[in-house]
Amino acid sequence: MAKFELFRLPYDPESLRPVISGETLSFHHAKHLQTYVNNLNAAIEGTPFADMTLEEIVVKSEAGMRNNAGQVLNHNLYFGQFRQPTSDNRPAGALLAAIEKSFGTFDNFQQTFAQQGTTLFGSGWVWLSQNAQGELLITQENNAANPIQKGLRPLLTFDVWEHAYYLDYQNRRADHLAALWQIIDWDVVAGRMV
Repeated sequence: MAKFELFRLPYDPESLRPVISGETLSFHHAKHLQTYVNNLNAAIEGTPFADMTLEEIVVKSEAGMRNNAGQVLNHNLYFGQFRQPTSDNRPAGALLAAIEKSFGTFDNFQQTFAQQGTTLFGSGWVWLSQNAQGELLITQENNAANPIQKGLRPLLTFDVWEHAYYLDYQNRRADHLAALWQIIDWDVVAGRMV
């Protein structure tokens, strides 16, 4: 029996339209993520990593195992943070206060986050994370890297690999990133804070 399984979407695959189409979600979740899960399970079989959590594997493994573990963790966080689109979708409470403390305003945070996503060369992820002091910061992570490898707590991520948006947006990465704000479930993001 496989240790890791494909993340179960907490929403209908068609419910993220027009931000993410069901077709993109099918390829991205059911094909790309399933491949990473399968590769990770094959890589850890019969090794000490088979008894570790996904986060421990991301931090302690190397090469192909780390890449597959990182992609599984990154995609689980990514797919788990969405909900049906709303036009004025903003955080509230402690999360909003932390964003305003670190970035001045929510609008400034959005602009900085999107800029980091559009300027990341090649493939990877842009993250909002929390450090040990509770401060929020934005990082760019190449390929399958995750902020936990830097001792940070990941809260929010945008996938800037082309397979995340190409069917819906072609090469318009900035348009894709701008649209994602409509489907962020800020309660999920706030729940990831310490």
